[in-house]
Amino acid sequence: CWLTKRKIDSENRQFQSEWTDKYLFILPAVTSTKPVCLLCNECMSVMKEYNLKRHYKSNHGSFSARFPEGSDERRSKIQRLLASFQHGQAALGRFCTEQERAMIASLRVAWTLTRQKRPKDCMLAVIDEVVVDEKVRESVTSSIKKGPLSDTSTLRRVELLAKDVSRQLLDNLKKTDVMSIAVDESTDCTDMAQLCIYVRFHDGVRFREELVGLIPMERHTTGEAIFQKIVAFFDERELDLQKVCLLVTDGAPAMIGRLQGLTARLSTIAPHMQFLHCIIHQSVLCAKLSGDLKNTMDTVMNIVNFIRSTSSLQHRLFRMMLADMFAEHTDLLVHNDVRWLSKGNVLDRFCELHQEIVSFLRVCKHKRAANLLERMLDEQFMAEVYFLCDIFKHLNTLNLELQGREKSIADLVEKLCAFKTKLTIFTTDLSATGLLHFPRLRGFMNTAPEARITPVMTDFMTKLTENFTERFQGFNIPIEVLHFARDPFSIKPEADFCAKVKELEMVDVQSSFSLWSNHVNQYQYPTMRKVALLILTMFGSTYTCESSFSHMNAIKTRARCSMTNEKLHECLRIALTTYEPNYVEIARSRQCNFSH
Repeated sequence: CWLTKRKIDSENRQFQSEWTDKYLFILPAVTSTKPVCLLCNECMSVMKEYNLKRHYKSNHGSFSARFPEGSDERRSKIQRLLASFQHGQAALGRFCTEQERAMIASLRVAWTLTRQKRPKDCMLAVIDEVVVDEKVRESVTSSIKKGPLSDTSTLRRVELLAKDVSRQLLDNLKKTDVMSIAVDESTDCTDMAQLCIYVRFHDGVRFREELVGLIPMERHTTGEAIFQKIVAFFDERELDLQKVCLLVTDGAPAMIGRLQGLTARLSTIAPHMQFLHCIIHQSVLCAKLSGDLKNTMDTVMNIVNFIRSTSSLQHRLFRMMLADMFAEHTDLLVHNDVRWLSKGNVLDRFCELHQEIVSFLRVCKHKRAANLLERMLDEQFMAEVYFLCDIFKHLNTLNLELQGREKSIADLVEKLCAFKTKLTIFTTDLSATGLLHFPRLRGFMNTAPEARITPVMTDFMTKLTENFTERFQGFNIPIEVLHFARDPFSIKPEADFCAKVKELEMVDVQSSFSLWSNHVNQYQYPTMRKVALLILTMFGSTYTCESSFSHMNAIKTRARCSMTNEKLHECLRIALTTYEPNYVEIARSRQCNFSH
């Protein structure tokens, strides 16, 4: 005979109210619920009297002895249990209802934004779900509808806000005694070259880093063209280029050309101005590979590109294999030479997926796979890969320490000096084969008996140390001056630097208990204060410009490629400024109307 599975839901079993008195079970007033025990809150999967009775006698048999059936004590106890249960259910219901409202509101916001792309409408959708009281909902909805938030109104508001913060910036720049600027150039999504100018200065209270301007370069981006744009920009806003103590660039020929570069042209009108090649860019150039290690890196890139770019099928199969092997990562990274951290990240991912790559190349039927597999099985080759992975890990750590806003040249030079000392330690560690600071290489060599520390590795460390020493020893600013800006107590009062400034003033500064709370008091220590502010005002890199271009690309996308240069400048200024607009003054200066 055929056996059929029972469908309990189709039996239409009904909860009997008498079960509450007999077995202390209740059926909550919620859809698709199950009987719940009032004593232990356990749910029964089947609404059947036998199951409820068995649970009651097995777990709560003593209840009948204390509260006999039919007694007033039992009825009173059950009423108290019911009241407690309903109170808990009500609190839980309120909490769940608020969660549901929040979820519905988020869904309506996503729907409204996708269809209408109007922020005011999405706020109305939130209110409809979150605000329960009808009168309050009408009042709030009416207030929001009064706000002028049309596209043209918002466009004008953005212009007013950008002008207000720009006015505050220009007022402070005209009052300051000294400032430094960072200049860089990039293109937006419409191939328009945009020249970014950032300024760092002290406004009397704090150091600020602000976007001065985003200048479109309609034609050429030569040193002469950039020079003309900057001079015209400063003249138009009545800013004095003579106050600029330092110009930081990315080191491009248009910026540092000896004859027609920006620095050469600016030195003709501001002879006192100092120039600096971005410290972060220089640190990246120090680690440029050559010789055998360059070939090793190229081979790594070839393997990565072979797996990812030979065919989409091969790439999918590799990712599927990683998923099947429960690998730590889902894919390899592709190298981008423009990205500062790319090389180190690619090597790190490559080493972490070493065994998975070997397994994939073994089963790959492509004719190039055999040659690449041979390289992967070469222990000396892989030792060089693991060595590069470790050293670029240290370089990436330095790079991240150099990045960031609100960092003066003194901060960056401090990190560089520390790293140069670390390089000496790394070289000694590598030569002694202790490999304390090369963890990946050490782990690989423990499992690869043929792997050795080669002269290629030690020579690279020596060359890297020499590059850092040569590139950063030519600062026009003496190191002891930078040390003074960071820590005046590290300078001896009888040193040459102090004699050139004021020896007695240095003694007073070092004896002051309120130095760090007041920086350097302008009345007690005028010379020291000027030196400190001069150094701390100086940029050390073009990081602010680089990060601004990331914001620019997020604002002016392919979908908004018709945005004008003026509006792009306004949006970027609002996105990056540290100033707060004076909303009251802006409102009072304009004619205010409700939304129509």
